Amino acid sequence: RHDFVALIALIACVASGIVPAADAFAGFGHPAVITVAAVLILSGMLQSTGAADTLVRKAVPATLGTSATVAALVFLSALLSAFMNNVGALALLMPVALQIAKRQGIMPGKLLMPIAFGSILGGMTTLIGTPPNLIVSSFRMQNGAAKGFGMFDFSPVGVTVALTGVAFIALIGWR
Repeated sequence: RHDFVALIALIACVASGIVPAADAFAGFGHPAVITVAAVLILSGMLQSTGAADTLVRKAVPATLGTSATVAALVFLSALLSAFMNNVGALALLMPVALQIAKRQGIMPGKLLMPIAFGSILGGMTTLIGTPPNLIVSSFRMQNGAAKGFGMFDFSPVGVTVALTGVAFIALIGWR
């Protein structure tokens, strides 16, 4: 398991003196780590309550063809990842995409890869959409800026790129 390997690596770094013992867990207090953890917890709650399934049933009717299904899922993936971590959005939509693929007789990869790209594209539109945006904002404050980036400071460029990317994936890229 990746979490076990990460813990063993941390212990090895502390034991060898590469990382001071006092700083071993300092990274867990970083705002990006806390935000990602909170978003993953929220994503898990949305999945376990069935809210995500309800949303997808309304957004992706069973009668859609493959092109429209891909377009709807990619758009939904991008939209969700703008307001939650892109990994969490993808984790929410993967089981749903697999159900839709099975129901419509589509190869799962034709839905999974597009929603992965959609979540990446949507994540770059807001501060909380992807951890690098949070890290850059905090780095900016640590290096003398009066404040970090705001929630929608990434949106003018991010939305343009995301809409272009989603259109490409929905129309051509999934094929």
